[in-house]
Amino acid sequence: MSKIAIVGATGNVGSRLAEEALRRRHTVTALARDTSALAPRDGVTARNVDALDTAALADAIAGHDAVFSATRFQSVPAGAIVGAVKRAGVPRLMVVGGAGSLYVAPGQRVLDSPDFPEAYRAEATAGAAFLDALRRERDVNWTYVSPSAEFVSGPRTRRFRLGVDELLVDASGRSWISFDDFAIAFLDAFERGEPVRQRFTVGY
Repeated sequence: MSKIAIVGATGNVGSRLAEEALRRRHTVTALARDTSALAPRDGVTARNVDALDTAALADAIAGHDAVFSATRFQSVPAGAIVGAVKRAGVPRLMVVGGAGSLYVAPGQRVLDSPDFPEAYRAEATAGAAFLDALRRERDVNWTYVSPSAEFVSGPRTRRFRLGVDELLVDASGRSWISFDDFAIAFLDAFERGEPVRQRFTVGY
């Protein structure tokens, strides 16, 4: 059983990560600016923290076995999370990534595609920058987990595929993964202890 701090625990993805962690008998510290909507439950400690306040975040995550980051990239850059992880001496960082930095052809990322939705470009670009920052990092054991293009509510099937840097597409041409199945793959990777200092992706 591990002690896990989840930054952004009130969001769609962070809440699923918390649920999956609890299913596996880990304990969770749920971190967000406002955790008042979280119902009290066994195994969960809720704590309000601003992820941009390095000292406060480091204090909140100190003593944990891992930090799961599930924040918006435009709001919380890599330096904020990595800085706090280093300061607190947490041995593992796992990041809910984006699909925009995955490749659809040699040298062409999803976010470089001509039909990429403009409304998502800024967040996708920030997510790619976050990954680039992690790849330059040598003092933190990080893992960046990219979902498929569609990251949505859906079934918990426990049946999915894993990839590395290329966008996964199913037989019908759709690229998607449910929040719940993503959480399963994410916790699987955490419990295996790998990959370290690498990105992987999840899709059907």
